[in-house]
Amino acid sequence: MKTSTLLCVALAAELAGGCSKTKPVAPAKEAVHRHEHKAPHGGAPVELGEEEYHVEFVLDAPEGKLQAFVMDRELENFVRINAPVVEITVQVSGQREKLRLQPVANNATGEKVGDTSQFEARADWLKATSRFDAVLKEITVHGKTFTNILFNFPKGNDVKSKQ
Repeated sequence: MKTSTLLCVALAAELAGGCSKTKPVAPAKEAVHRHEHKAPHGGAPVELGEEEYHVEFVLDAPEGKLQAFVMDRELENFVRINAPVVEITVQVSGQREKLRLQPVANNATGEKVGDTSQFEARADWLKATSRFDAVLKEITVHGKTFTNILFNFPKGNDVKSKQ
């Protein structure tokens, strides 16, 4: 009797194992990695060269202030430059306006005029607009000069950016 019970248990185990065949599972597809940049201040990311550097433009409309932050290729770190001014020409409401963004010192980061990543300008017309097309005339970052950089505010020109 013990042998027949043992045989029945073994047979039942074999049958149960045969009924639960596992179906082949397709390998999981790898997630597509998209290389995106996120402007840290929520501004317009402007690419310099082939993703060599960026300038993020940030508008404070109530104050009539436009700020520019020079950033690295990933929009993660500030890059200090020695520039007396950053000039852009803006097309807004059918008019051309020039903005001369001045260097800003920052005691918290130790940045000084002549060694800063932040520039700003003020203009009354900035209070009344949230969109414009512009040209960054010229900027030199770590010895490389970039000229006539076209961009839109608030879109920027960096197609890999996520605002």
